[in-house]
Parts: sequence; C-alpha cells; structure tokens
Amino acid sequence: MPGNNFLSNPPNFTGENYQIWAVKMKPYLDANDLWNVVEIVSVPELSEDPTIAEMRAHRDVIKRRSKAMTCIHSAVSDAVFTKIMTCETVKEAWDALKVAFQGNDRTRQMQVLNLRREFELLRMKDKENIKEYSDRLLNVVNKIRLIEEQLPDSRVVEKVLVSLPERFEAKISSLEDSRDLSRMTLPELINALKAQEQR
Repeated sequence: MPGNNFLSNPPNFTGENYQIWAVKMKPYLDANDLWNVVEIVSVPELSEDPTIAEMRAHRDVIKRRSKAMTCIHSAVSDAVFTKIMTCETVKEAWDALKVAFQGNDRTRQMQVLNLRREFELLRMKDKENIKEYSDRLLNVVNKIRLIEEQLPDSRVVEKVLVSLPERFEAKISSLEDSRDLSRMTLPELINALKAQEQR
C-alpha cells in the first residue's frame, strides 16, 4: 500500500441506509487495497519450511485483514459495533452486517417486490412538476438498484412516458417523431420535459 496512508475517514454507518453505506464502503476498502481480504475466510497456514517471500506474503495478508477489520470497526457506530464485535474475520463481520441490516435472501426478495410495486404504481401528480416527479421516481429506482436488482434505464424512461399526465402528450408525440425513444437516456428525457414545462 503506497505510503500506508488511509484515504480520509471511512463512510459512517449508524444502522440506517445499509445499502448506501455498503456501496460507499467497498470502494473505500478497495482504494486502501483491502477489499480482496474481505473475501478471505481463513489465512492458510505456512508450510513447515517457508521461504522468506512466503513468510512476508503471509504476514502481509494478516496485516491487511487487521487493517480491513479496523476500517469496518471505525466505520460503524457503537450500537452497530456490538453486532460484529465477536466476529473473528473481516468476511464474518461484513456478512453479519449484511444479514443484520439488509436481511437474508427472502427478506431482500420481499423488499424488491415492495419496491417494484411502488415503482409500478408511481404516477405524476397534477400539481407536481417534472423535477419533483423525477426525484420521487429516482428515489425508488435507486433503492431497487441498491438492493442489487437490475432495472435498466430504458425501463425507467418507458415508465416516465406512460405515467405522465395528459398535458405532456404533445411533447411525448413530438419526441416520438424526432427521436428513437428506446435509445433516449433518462437525463435527456427529463431535460426535454423540463424545457416543455418551462414554456
């Protein structure tokens, strides 16, 4: 690790928004050359007659595991720390946090179903502007994606187009005539609709 300096402080986790914390924590550990040790379940024992290179590599893995565990410990509040304080490996601690705050696969599937239902039922309200609606929609979309569920941009664009009130029909028709909507990005669509709204 160059200079053995940690990058800034690790992202703080107090027990809220686990998925966001995990997404921030992975690159933090990776930038400090520690993410790959999260996956190590146990360090293999040295052979009876190890070479100096093998001893250095073994010591390096142990040292990096300790640094990764220190990062995780310093990233969580005391209340969260009590859930992982008896974990002996980084993987054990990482997995314990995932189960405690994201739930198991069954819980995750229920979260995905509820969020997908919320996504499908979303409609733009009459008194809402494009920014308010797109913020509300993206909030749900990002929650779905944070649970590591696929939701392509093309599907989100399609959702926006079918959930707008009648006052946008002329703009949607002109967009259909002038552009290939299947290739339009969400920011392009939102900007085009905002421009229409400001007229």
